[in-house]
Amino acid sequence: MPLTILTADREFDDAAAGPPPLPHEGREQWRRPYRPGPWRVGLAAVFLLLASFVLLSAMVIAMAGSAAGAVTCVAIAAVMITGALRLLRMGVWVSQHGLRHTSFLSTSTLRWSQVASVRTRQQPVKLLGLPRTVQGQALVITTTRGAVLRALVTDHNSDFLGRKPAFDRAADAVEAWAAEHTAPRP
Repeated sequence: MPLTILTADREFDDAAAGPPPLPHEGREQWRRPYRPGPWRVGLAAVFLLLASFVLLSAMVIAMAGSAAGAVTCVAIAAVMITGALRLLRMGVWVSQHGLRHTSFLSTSTLRWSQVASVRTRQQPVKLLGLPRTVQGQALVITTTRGAVLRALVTDHNSDFLGRKPAFDRAADAVEAWAAEHTAPRP
């Protein structure tokens, strides 16, 4: 029994959902053209759950009278919470200013004037970011200098593993933003 009320893509599952929301509202704001996947959200939830246990232990340690131990536990929990939030921010973001790729520890931004093309291609991709590679699809950028950057998103990363239609929609959305903003202006 599928529970469509619990899925993030329920409006795509329902044929009578009506017209989709406008994808380009607030063009000047950075937005992710897709929802975070269940693997990414699940891992962040586990980090937050562990952080809550660490905070609970900090409270117990503080009541026992060891302030240094409690401060250490609070600091560990703060790092875990920050890591979970950063994990949820990872991905590709678009705006009228350009394309932004956010990884766990770094963020890189390309202006649309630096982007020659954004396309999907078949290539070996990492499975959930691990060293093992499998054949899959990747969204790649070619810059105006001719350099091909590493894959932005793949159909085997934590946002799209097992969600091929969601990857296709996200790739189409990023390609549409690129086509709109990299088109030659008269």
